[in-house]
Amino acid sequence: MNKIAANIAFAEGPAPRQAWPSLPRERHREHSLAGKVAIITGASRGVGKEAAVLLARRGARVVLAARTVAADGSLPGTIGETLAAIEALGGEAIAVATDLASEADLKALVEAACARFGGVDILVNNAAATTGDIWGKPFLALTRAEWEYQFAVNTHAPFTLTQLVVPIMEARGGGRIINLSTGSGEVFREAEELPKLGAVGGFSLAVPGYYASKRALDRFTNCMAPELHAKAIAIIGLHPGLVATELVAIRVKERGLDDSVAVPMAVPARMIAYFAACEHPEEYTGRLFWAEREMEALGIALD
Repeated sequence: MNKIAANIAFAEGPAPRQAWPSLPRERHREHSLAGKVAIITGASRGVGKEAAVLLARRGARVVLAARTVAADGSLPGTIGETLAAIEALGGEAIAVATDLASEADLKALVEAACARFGGVDILVNNAAATTGDIWGKPFLALTRAEWEYQFAVNTHAPFTLTQLVVPIMEARGGGRIINLSTGSGEVFREAEELPKLGAVGGFSLAVPGYYASKRALDRFTNCMAPELHAKAIAIIGLHPGLVATELVAIRVKERGLDDSVAVPMAVPARMIAYFAACEHPEEYTGRLFWAEREMEALGIALD
């Protein structure tokens, strides 16, 4: 399978590797995250867990959110395990069981962050609905409830969390909101996007709700930037690429996904840390970035 097919296969990958154009941006100095408070959704595994551990290692106090509290054998990882990993490093964190589709749970998550750590400085909207029957279900077989669930987790949860944390961040002098996107976003800086494939091998790409909801999140990032900039808050979209997560490993085994071009989880996690700590986030606000490309273009090394 060629690189385009392999990456579009999971809707998380870049355009084919080529000479990347010079970018009108410079790498900024990164400040310490000591004392900063970060909420990270989807922190039980994958990029969310990797980013949570990295931010904690840099001094941030981390609020871990996910539904997976206890191991059930269906998927690896729990927020309890992430909490244990951070505490083993000497970091500070709390784990808050959160159903991203529940407005009450989202409010409770922010309240827990404020009660334990006094506020919120960084919000990483990482969680997404990528498991279950919804993934790979043809459009005509998709129910309205399934469609709405994708938007509830992928779009409405970031909307609600952003509304909840913005007044807190503004009162603390500013903040950062980082929204994790997908390959359906306009990250290639080309006139036309790559064509979407129906399937690659045995791995179906019939996930219209996922693509549409993530594109809505991209637009939310774009349109909120001016308003939030006035409050010293940067809102940034990050496309992680095809990442070698635990879920990808399962799909490689069960559904024929080609992960030969997958990047380590450390790559998007490092870019989350960069955007959380960079000196001038206003240069990036409202824009959508692709982790692997920006990391190379800005000369950022893994920690």
